[in-house]
Amino acid sequence: MILQGNLTGQKALVTGANSGIGQAVALALGRAGADVIVNFVEREEAAHQVVRDIRSAGTKALAIKADVSREDDVEQMFDHATKEFGTIDILVANAGLQRDSAIQTMTLKEWDKVLGVNLTGQFLCARAAIREFLRRGVVPNVSCAAGKIICMSSVHQEIPWGGHANYATSKGGIR
Repeated sequence: MILQGNLTGQKALVTGANSGIGQAVALALGRAGADVIVNFVEREEAAHQVVRDIRSAGTKALAIKADVSREDDVEQMFDHATKEFGTIDILVANAGLQRDSAIQTMTLKEWDKVLGVNLTGQFLCARAAIREFLRRGVVPNVSCAAGKIICMSSVHQEIPWGGHANYATSKGGIR
């Protein structure tokens, strides 16, 4: 991933940033000059490695454990992030999971878990980010926007696979 432009002075929060696409986004934001909050819910050491890699590029980074499907966790994550970095300018709502099951055997718990992380998590994080953007307002020397929200999805809202009813539904909701 290559980012054009200079993000120096901007503060980014990337959910699910300890692996995969979230990790790549967090590293790219750090290389582009942003200070980065690395959100994770599992694999804490991997999150701390991403933090070390971002710091080695010369920007600030911090790992925060929070389950994005839990309102209290999201609020605490944003409180911690703004206390440490002063604000959040960029949210990359990336956290997601897949729990495949044939729909006739899928439990409500399996359905709820995937929608909770993949869809409700994006809502909770976007809401918290918007509240911060409105609180802070536009800072012209940082950006012409009060903030930026990037919601990650996939192709599976258009190309569902067997066993993906919960996942495809969550991705369709994001779209």
